[in-house]
Amino acid sequence: MNKLIDRAKIAANLNETAKTLAKTFAARAADHDDNDRFIDANYTDLKSAGLMSAGVPVELGGGGADVRALCDMLRIIAGACGSTGLALSMHTHQVAIPAWRWHHQDPARPMVEPLLRRVANEKIVLLSSGGSDWIGGSGTAEKVDGGYRITARKVFSSGAPEGDLLMTGAISNEDGKKTVLHFGVPLSAPEVTVLDTWRTMGMRGTGSHDVTIDGLFIADDKIPLKRAAGEWHPAFQIIANIAFPLIYSVYLGIAESAREIAVDIAGRKPVCSRTQSIAGRMDTALAAARMAQTFMIEAVERNAPSAETINDVMIGRRLVEENAIRTVELAMELAGGASFYRKTELERRFRDIQAARYHPLQKEVQAEYAGAMALGQPIDQIF
Repeated sequence: MNKLIDRAKIAANLNETAKTLAKTFAARAADHDDNDRFIDANYTDLKSAGLMSAGVPVELGGGGADVRALCDMLRIIAGACGSTGLALSMHTHQVAIPAWRWHHQDPARPMVEPLLRRVANEKIVLLSSGGSDWIGGSGTAEKVDGGYRITARKVFSSGAPEGDLLMTGAISNEDGKKTVLHFGVPLSAPEVTVLDTWRTMGMRGTGSHDVTIDGLFIADDKIPLKRAAGEWHPAFQIIANIAFPLIYSVYLGIAESAREIAVDIAGRKPVCSRTQSIAGRMDTALAAARMAQTFMIEAVERNAPSAETINDVMIGRRLVEENAIRTVELAMELAGGASFYRKTELERRFRDIQAARYHPLQKEVQAEYAGAMALGQPIDQIF
């Protein structure tokens, strides 16, 4: 009972902190978007408020928030500034994954605890190269004495201007087999360069620049995981299971904020049956997105990552994508011509929500995965 009470208190405090910061982030959002500028001031505030370490266990100096509480935090932040929400989600899931292992896999504790303590004590920012790597992997790992030389170019590295450690990997061709090696890359290394490449339709403030790695040496003992390239591995069942409910909470938050803007605008005009119908369809789509997000979180809370939970998470991910995008489209219709002006801030949300399309599993692959599960077929290489 005490643990339940503590979790509720942690979630409530985190929720209030996120709401307070969201007001500041909302005031800055247009400037970052208009100028393709990274949300650096917001990162400073996130660190000061403890949101960067919110997912670190209390025992290790962090906030102790579980995945459900972190999803709410990201939803609130993204409603104010989609770029801040998405960039924060990429750091947050890289914290939540080792935190889950610390809680549920005792043998993993010595491996993940040092990283979690660094996030809490040193306030380091973690980057993800999932947009480059996913299950197939990318980059080259050349075997040398005592380790590997890494050469790679990683794209979609959100938060790159403020990053300290890139959680990434590279492919080694040894004995005729492609093996993905996983490791952390310090952004301060001279062999690592952040390229100024992020010029996009939406999510302009995430700083998701390309990162190049040119001949960086990684010692053998700094590689915690090796796996076959191009097929699901139990580690990726954990990663995907935890990461996607967090990431897609961002898109839910954007959709919720678009709905509020549209209702406010529509409320200043005479109401007719047409606007009522649009508003009703909008709220129905938003309700579907919320239900799908809850479905994803419930899959995580089983604490048993598997092919089956991945299927549930990815079904939820697709339903959040489709219904969050539809919610924003209908918000634009409900607001009418006013939505076309930047000052209403609906068009920014329309652009930002489009990014929901591009995370794995994209819809055709997700459908193939779900279909294979339904028909009892192998899913190991569907990603």
